[in-house]
Amino acid sequence: MWGLGVTAVMLTMEFLEVAMNTVNKAALGKGMSQFILVVYSNMIGVLLLLSSSFIFYRKRIAPPLTWFITGRIFVLGLLCFAGQVFTYIGLGYSSPTLASAMTDLTPAFTFILGLVSRMERLDLRSKSSQAKSIGTMVLITGGLVLTLYKGLPITGSPSSGNKLQNELLLLPSSNWAIGGFFLAAHSFFLALIFIFQTWIIRDYPSEILITLISCIFVTILSATVSLIAEEDPNAWRIRPNIELVAIGYSAAFAVSLRSIVHTWACHKKGPVYTSMFKPIGMVIAVLMGVSFLGDTLYLGSMIGAVIIALGFYAVVWGKSQEERMVEDKEKCCLESSSPKVPLLQNKCTNI
Repeated sequence: MWGLGVTAVMLTMEFLEVAMNTVNKAALGKGMSQFILVVYSNMIGVLLLLSSSFIFYRKRIAPPLTWFITGRIFVLGLLCFAGQVFTYIGLGYSSPTLASAMTDLTPAFTFILGLVSRMERLDLRSKSSQAKSIGTMVLITGGLVLTLYKGLPITGSPSSGNKLQNELLLLPSSNWAIGGFFLAAHSFFLALIFIFQTWIIRDYPSEILITLISCIFVTILSATVSLIAEEDPNAWRIRPNIELVAIGYSAAFAVSLRSIVHTWACHKKGPVYTSMFKPIGMVIAVLMGVSFLGDTLYLGSMIGAVIIALGFYAVVWGKSQEERMVEDKEKCCLESSSPKVPLLQNKCTNI
């Protein structure tokens, strides 16, 4: 039940993120500063999270907060600040499509960092580990195929090249290279964020408070950096157009809702499971373009989507097998503690 719930919520987050990239790109294209966008969205996010925490803990007792946990959350805030700034700088130099494409790197970064931090186990003799490893690589491959390979048109009228290739041709080579670098750096920071969220939530089980405190740190950091980096005082004036929409959307979704959901998903399923939804964002972007914008659906998009679906299923299956093995081991060890079933003791130790 929890597995289906986490999957459904994470897929919804990817739909909303595709829309957010488009809105933020439009705001940045109007001349909005990426630093100002980070400051204002986090300030509003703090207010939203503060009111939510008061409502949630009105009749509950919040877990005790230690200095050690606060220090971890501060590091998480640093990573979130760097990730947000890198995303908006990358969007400013490139496009929402390239931003969705570069997030295909996140599962690979997360998988490697998960192994280094020992949050993920890798036993190549185990079918579950084989499925997770192969599935992660298949997910990344599918994202690259969907992004870079066009193929024959299936629906609509054919255009000259796929969307990403057309956008890159319209950009100066230096611009898309700089944008790609910052978006790749964001993917690495996002992987680090998933690792730190998992590390913190295991010792401090409160998604709302973790997100609130890290958001406060991000607001302080972004305001300090913006006062130094942003020399134009007029940049702080927000016009009632797409800029206001971008700030509100980012505050409600990226800063508040998405951060809470990602922390919750890391708590329930781990960092690798949370990160593997990123390549699905490209599939969602293609489907939304075909359905609502009349874009042409190409064979490469279909092949990439099928490959991503296969990789997604492999990781889900591997994760479910791991959870089943852990549940069986715990059940076996519980039964072996009874003096009436001494023969189960040896079986438990051999699992």
